[in-house]
Amino acid sequence: MTLTLKKARKIISAALAKGREAGMKPLSVVVLDAGGHPIAFEREDGASPGRFQIAFGKANGCIMLGLPGSAIQARADNQPYFVGALNGLFDGAFVPVQGGVLVRDAKGAVMGAVGVTGDTSENDAIAAVAGIEAAGLTAQA
Repeated sequence: MTLTLKKARKIISAALAKGREAGMKPLSVVVLDAGGHPIAFEREDGASPGRFQIAFGKANGCIMLGLPGSAIQARADNQPYFVGALNGLFDGAFVPVQGGVLVRDAKGAVMGAVGVTGDTSENDAIAAVAGIEAAGLTAQA
């Protein structure tokens, strides 16, 4: 199963709605396919212009390592030199914090990843999970 543009738009819409409902700061959301290619992106009014790169870096790290953002952040805390080296390997497109969430199908296969940025990393992950689940998919935060 592939992650379609229709599903990506649903993820983004629901993630942004969750952010507004929870009173989060303006969010930016990117959805990547299983190869790390952007399917869709939106940046809310008031979000800073560099948010695409941050959201992409969160989601890209998940895709490249096959791990959720929470696990990548834990690894960064425990192995900062290793995670720093990964950022170099991935040309700087790697942000090792929460807010990057893997998207899995019903069988557990990785379909892609969502990156959310704009509020705290924990809140970013909450918004991403809400978006993924609203699209009927499984989130691994």
